Amino acid sequence: METNSFLIKYAEIGVKGKNRYKFEDALVKRIRQVLYGLTGNFEVYKSQGRIMVDASGFDQDEVVAALKKVFGIVGICPVKVFEVSDYDTLKSDVVSYMKDKYEGKSFTFKVKTRRIDKNFPRTSPAINMDLGELILKALPTLSVDVHEPQVEVFVEIRDKIYVYSEIIPGPGGMPSGTAGKAMLLLSGGIDSPVAGYMIGKRGVDLEAVYFHAPPYTSDRAKQKVVDLAAIVAQYTGRIKLHVINFTDIQMYIYETCPHDQLTIIMRRYMMRIAQKLAEDGGCLGLITGESIAQVASQTMHSLMATNAVCTIPVYRPCIGMDKQEIIDRSQQIGSYETSILPYEDCCTIFVAKHPVTKPSVAAMEKSEKRLAERIDELVATALETDEIIEVG
Repeated sequence: METNSFLIKYAEIGVKGKNRYKFEDALVKRIRQVLYGLTGNFEVYKSQGRIMVDASGFDQDEVVAALKKVFGIVGICPVKVFEVSDYDTLKSDVVSYMKDKYEGKSFTFKVKTRRIDKNFPRTSPAINMDLGELILKALPTLSVDVHEPQVEVFVEIRDKIYVYSEIIPGPGGMPSGTAGKAMLLLSGGIDSPVAGYMIGKRGVDLEAVYFHAPPYTSDRAKQKVVDLAAIVAQYTGRIKLHVINFTDIQMYIYETCPHDQLTIIMRRYMMRIAQKLAEDGGCLGLITGESIAQVASQTMHSLMATNAVCTIPVYRPCIGMDKQEIIDRSQQIGSYETSILPYEDCCTIFVAKHPVTKPSVAAMEKSEKRLAERIDELVATALETDEIIEVG
């Protein structure tokens, strides 16, 4: 049976008090963005604690797939809409809906009525009993279970009658653009796209920076990162991706500093550059995919040494997750298959054979003094190479 509307449910937005309308407006805006260009005609609007999507000429699977990537949505309900008339017509409409959708099937159900229009005759419990009885007569293969039904039939009486029996889970979270902006350090690995997704789910807009190291990293490695940014952008909206040429800085560090400290010192300079880009772009923090003790550069000591160069917050949403948990999330959001493509990134090329696992901030600062002659110039030049790619 073809539906002609979608009722969109949200959760956290409902407790935002006087600011609730701002979050609702942001959700409406994002829904319109993801539906733009799809087959069909769509009207998205707010209606008494719900977001409605009226649709015609659409592909339901295509629409649902798009809506399942909208942060802030907890439920997508394909709805049949009927005009309000008398009570007998309402009963006939609900039975017609059930016969079209479920005739010949067998399961337990219950009816759950919500009367937003309190002027409608009959109470919700009375409507539930009347409709349940009629559905049983029309579909004798069904049975009622008011405690643990397999299917709940929802009837919402508003300016029109909305009938639905399916709630497709959405991603939850907060609508994009409602919590400021942050800069994601995006590599070609598994972790950083997941970190971007998880912070984006909290309503944060994203920019991203990728540190490219030609000729040690190829154009295929760069394209892989662009593709990962595009996957994250399906959920967060458009991402401005900065591509920074990091080769000269890496080579200078490699030639000048102790090799067991290479990864940490390179990471510290990435953070410095990312912070400069973040500040220029109005970002309120950095995002990384680090997880405690996953590798030598992510021990508590290493993270402290890396953090020491930052004066803005660094958000690490994967920090307490193990690798399998991160992999599971990457598979869920669709980034895993791209992340495991065998194209090198700038970090793996210069990994030390025996990296320090308990670096001190003082030791890093002492080693970085060896770079004083050229490092500021190299950082300035790297920033000048900034290639901006709009993704999403």
